[in-house]
Amino acid sequence: MSKLTRENIFYMILSIILIIGGYWFLRYAYKVADSAPFSQEIVLVILGTIVTILITAILLNKQTEVELKKEESIKFIDLKTEIYIQLIDHLEQVIVNGDVSKNDKIRLRILAHKLAIVASPAVLSHFEGFIEKFMQVTADNEVGLADSNIIMEKLAELSVYIRKDLIGEIDARDGIDQEKLAKQILENSDALVLQQVGFDKN
Repeated sequence: MSKLTRENIFYMILSIILIIGGYWFLRYAYKVADSAPFSQEIVLVILGTIVTILITAILLNKQTEVELKKEESIKFIDLKTEIYIQLIDHLEQVIVNGDVSKNDKIRLRILAHKLAIVASPAVLSHFEGFIEKFMQVTADNEVGLADSNIIMEKLAELSVYIRKDLIGEIDARDGIDQEKLAKQILENSDALVLQQVGFDKN
C-alpha cells in the first residue's frame, strides 16, 4: 500500500471520528443551552460557522488539487510536444542532408527512448513501423528521392497519431471527424511528393 493511500485512509477515518464526535458534542451543547436565553441561537450560529468553514476548506482543497493536476497536464503536454518536434526536426535534417550518419542513427535511437517515456501507446506502435521502414530505405546510409518520399509518407501517418495524442481530446470536443482529419493530413502529404525536377539532396 502506497504512502498516499495510507494517508488518505488515515484522513478519512479522522474525518469520520470528528464528524461523529462533533455531532454528539453539539447535540449535547444544544440541550444544555435550552434553558438559557439566546444560547441555542448562539450554538446554531457556531455550528453554521463551523460547517461553512469546513465546506470552504474542502472546496479550496479541491480547487487546489484541480489546478495542480491542470498544471501537471500542461507541463506534460509541453514535454510531449518538445520531443515530437525534436523527432520531426531531426528527420528533416536527415532528408535535407541526403544521408544518414552514425550520429544521426544514435540521435534517432535516443529520441526513441524519449518517446518511450511520454508518447501514447498508439504513437509508440506506429513509430515502430516508421523506424522499420526508415532503417530499410536507409540501409545504404543514403537518402535519395524515392527514400525521402517514403520517409515523409510514413511520417505523415505517424503525425496523425501524434496529433491525436496531443490534441485529440480538443478535436473530439470541437466535433472534428478524426477519420476525415487523418485522410486530409495524408492527402496533403501526398500532394507534396518530391519530384525529380529540381531535387538535389546536396
